[in-house]
Amino acid sequence: MNSKEILKDLVSFNTFNDQENSKIINYLETYLKKLGFETEYKSKCLVMKTRQEAKVGFLGHTDTVYGSGWTINPFELKEVDDKLYGLGTSDMKGGIASMLAAVSKIDWKKTKYGMKLIFTYDEEIGFSGIKELIDNKIFFPECMLIGEPTYNKIINASKGLLEFKVSFLGVSCHSSTPEKGINAIEKGVDFIKKLQRFYKNLKKISANKELTMNIGIINGGKSINIVPNSCNVCFDFRTTDVEQTEKIMKKISELTKTFNAKTEVTNNIKPFANKNEKVNMSDFISEASFIESGNKYILGVGPINAHIIDEFISIKSLEKLEEQYLEFIEEKCMKE
Repeated sequence: MNSKEILKDLVSFNTFNDQENSKIINYLETYLKKLGFETEYKSKCLVMKTRQEAKVGFLGHTDTVYGSGWTINPFELKEVDDKLYGLGTSDMKGGIASMLAAVSKIDWKKTKYGMKLIFTYDEEIGFSGIKELIDNKIFFPECMLIGEPTYNKIINASKGLLEFKVSFLGVSCHSSTPEKGINAIEKGVDFIKKLQRFYKNLKKISANKELTMNIGIINGGKSINIVPNSCNVCFDFRTTDVEQTEKIMKKISELTKTFNAKTEVTNNIKPFANKNEKVNMSDFISEASFIESGNKYILGVGPINAHIIDEFISIKSLEKLEEQYLEFIEEKCMKE
């Protein structure tokens, strides 16, 4: 089967929120067993391996993101000119289809090294699948390739992610006498102002200017005529090195004490970059950030249409990706 034929099968499974997870996992397992792969681990995740020592691994998540408004059946692959439409074609069943097609063209009896294919769930929301594999001490080969959509461009680094929720307390009273209370929203606003000044200064002195910050949520108060006694502010930083992370954590700790607030770190994912390579960094977070492997690459189909209505990729990109994966396997598994 070629990658387009496999993609047709993969799209037919409704894996939005992992609804048909068992069906797609069984499909992947059956397909790879026919090629001589063995099952190492199976739950809502699946890990398949060859008999030889695994020098390289492919990783793909099977869950998808669906929103209303589609004009076609999202679970039926539709070809129009050079485009293939269907839910997950870009993110990331196109990548998985190319993986399966590529490994089917290898005579695994003649390779010097073997490989693993790893499939996860819940990548889109909580990364539960990759965390499950790490908790169960699944071995990841030294060189890993993740099939997120990149439009056939090789990514070898990724930003880190710091997410915070800061809660402020005040004292309620009637809005006609605000001096008798403490306005928690005002505390939150003052916090944000100090945070923005810190961010601008940090970005200015950072060697890598791709650092970003976003204030995503601010909420508090119950009524327009009551001084609010609580306020929450949620924000994130996309970091490019560990030094930035350390400075941010130190500053948030200082501001938390200054405003007598409560801070929760809701995500702390480290940035990474392959050593001795020219850095080509992604803005998005992927499962690559969780894997402790020496070299990690993100390479997938295009155009990059993740999470859009009437999601699609180009046939040329899919075919090229299959060739790229095949070359990658031959380089890593057949040569010294």
